[in-house]
Amino acid sequence: MDRYAVVGDPIAHSKSPLIHQLFAEQTGQSMQYEAIRIDAEDANFIDEIRYIQQLGFKGLNITVPYKLDAFELADELTPRAEVAHAVNTFVFQDNGQILGDNTDGAGLVMDIEQNGLRPFKDKKVLIIGAGGAVQGILKPLLAKQPGLVHIANRTAKRAQVLGQRFDTEVPIHGSGWDEIPLEPFDIIINGTSASLEGKLPPVSEQVIGSNSLVYDMMYGAEPTVFLNWAQQHQPQCQRMDGLGMLVGQAAESFYLWRGVMPKTKPVIEQVRRLIQPNPQ
Repeated sequence: MDRYAVVGDPIAHSKSPLIHQLFAEQTGQSMQYEAIRIDAEDANFIDEIRYIQQLGFKGLNITVPYKLDAFELADELTPRAEVAHAVNTFVFQDNGQILGDNTDGAGLVMDIEQNGLRPFKDKKVLIIGAGGAVQGILKPLLAKQPGLVHIANRTAKRAQVLGQRFDTEVPIHGSGWDEIPLEPFDIIINGTSASLEGKLPPVSEQVIGSNSLVYDMMYGAEPTVFLNWAQQHQPQCQRMDGLGMLVGQAAESFYLWRGVMPKTKPVIEQVRRLIQPNPQ
């Protein structure tokens, strides 16, 4: 049976084995998928990956803290991984070479367009943050030809430099928090990890309109603080968390390995039920 895994540290909490099991059942694929911890303090990432490859695994997902290490290790990179400067998927090829890809952006775009029913074309998009997570989503997002993309970050320079990396006709603006235009955007994406700490990025509520889609790349059993903030100021706005992106990027990896694209919506619903807090 073909073997796949997700590697990272910590890894016990990962939903990836469940997601890929559900994909395999849905598409009739015979495969095994597991979670493997590579100790961030004691293990050598390259040695561990080579050992997994020698065991006959066909591919891997890579999560925190190894996406940059994976980028360096890959023998060949897809264009979206090259631009993202990060890799979250390995394909172990028959000739022993490792293909590195980044499916995060494709997962986000798939979630927003298919599950959120919001095409990016000609839309005004605000992206909050300019770190690794945002780097991974920009190429697939820009390929959908939004009308404008504004990247806002604590340090304006980082946002501006990131925007300049892309050869696109889409207008891309980069700024600090204070220079975000105080007007509604069609799609607002929080690409910071602030929600993990229960914090909000310092963004004015004026960027949210009643028809805006507000998207947080983080997810949890409860709505994130960012989504609660959006609802408080614009109860009419559409809100989505990053669970669909997690399932979407997994679907893209699954397609790379198996040549079959699974349906994400039923899997998102199944995983959502599992992470909901138990009723008292």
